[in-house]
Amino acid sequence: MRTLALFKNPRFLVMLALGFSAGAPLPLVLGILRRWMTESGISLTEIGMTALIGLPYSLKFLWSPLLDNAMPPAFRSWGRRRGWLAVIQPLLMLAILAMGASDPVLMPLATVSAAIAVAFLSASQDIVIDAYRIEFLEEREQGLGLAFYVWGYRLALLAVGAGVLALSEYTGWFWAFAYAAALILVGFLAVWLGPEVLSPRPPGARMGIGQRIRTALIDPFTDFMRRPYWLAILLFVALFKLGEALAAVMVTPFQAQLGFTRVEVAQVGSVFGLFATLLGALAGGWLVARIGTARALVLTGLGQMLSNVMYIWLAYAGHDMGVFYLQTGVENFTDGLADAAFLTYLSALTSRAFTATQYALLSSLAAVGTRTVGAFSGSLAEALGWPAFYFMTMLAALPAMGIMLFLLKRLPPEPKARPVTLAAD
Repeated sequence: MRTLALFKNPRFLVMLALGFSAGAPLPLVLGILRRWMTESGISLTEIGMTALIGLPYSLKFLWSPLLDNAMPPAFRSWGRRRGWLAVIQPLLMLAILAMGASDPVLMPLATVSAAIAVAFLSASQDIVIDAYRIEFLEEREQGLGLAFYVWGYRLALLAVGAGVLALSEYTGWFWAFAYAAALILVGFLAVWLGPEVLSPRPPGARMGIGQRIRTALIDPFTDFMRRPYWLAILLFVALFKLGEALAAVMVTPFQAQLGFTRVEVAQVGSVFGLFATLLGALAGGWLVARIGTARALVLTGLGQMLSNVMYIWLAYAGHDMGVFYLQTGVENFTDGLADAAFLTYLSALTSRAFTATQYALLSSLAAVGTRTVGAFSGSLAEALGWPAFYFMTMLAALPAMGIMLFLLKRLPPEPKARPVTLAAD
């Protein structure tokens, strides 16, 4: 009964819904757009360049100070965090509809412009949700609250990734995108019902212009740079997901070229893959609690790197559903393991005085490989072939592992944590 009561905590339900809203746009500008372009006969090189559409996820730290300090232009009575979400989410729904109404062959500029708008608004939503999550939850609720957020995020990847692919077979792309736009209402409902949190800093309106600029643009970064080995930490964050990111950019055309249908991809890649990821996230959370975040990052990072061997196997196996299930299960399980450790690490690095800006900086760096180097993945895949390309993605993960070992030596990990329990105190 105590465990059931804990899961009924409205704070966690808000996190579940906001995680769902945060995850819903991502498949549209990544996998689904690439599937759409592949079926439209667009080359791998051009598809690889769509990684640049996701640059707003890597550059969001540039406008995070605005969202961290300024009041929204509407819904001011809802407060700073909820007010900004109430402004961003309806605009995000409209951008998704515009993307679905375009055609990547007849109107490529319109498709790309709408996709960039979706990515920009989605990244802006992430900035506010991450800050709201960290400020909204009590210290003892952070771990479980993050778990609910990740579950909501992953459920959205299933609902959109599998749902849009399956629905588009019967209704066409526009109505499938309209369905995805409607799912953002889940997050808007959470924003409407959730309480606002008080900022740990005095509102900018009470400061002079010089102090406001310093608080918004300078203090968050100088605060972070006071940490020992801060540059090595930033390099590790930027490189940790590089190998996995390079592999992920080409997953959709890779699957399409092997002959897997939209329904098969929805069934295996989205539905089965989701449960493998959630299982990995649970195992990763347990691992963090047992051995600490730093050691868990090394182990899960190695697992994430070695899992790309499964892509090579699938490349040689071709349209083999058994190998497809196995590759998807291993990849998603190891990704879930790594995500649990990595997100815990990022949250621990932020100061509550500069939550939105610092978390935006760190999560932007985490995505920089996908949005920059990932743009050349199509050219590399065409030049190398699938097996050699995926072997290269494994090698791309090695620099982050070296930096993590350096940090482990210079900054000894925290003492082993006690296992997390759901029982009330």
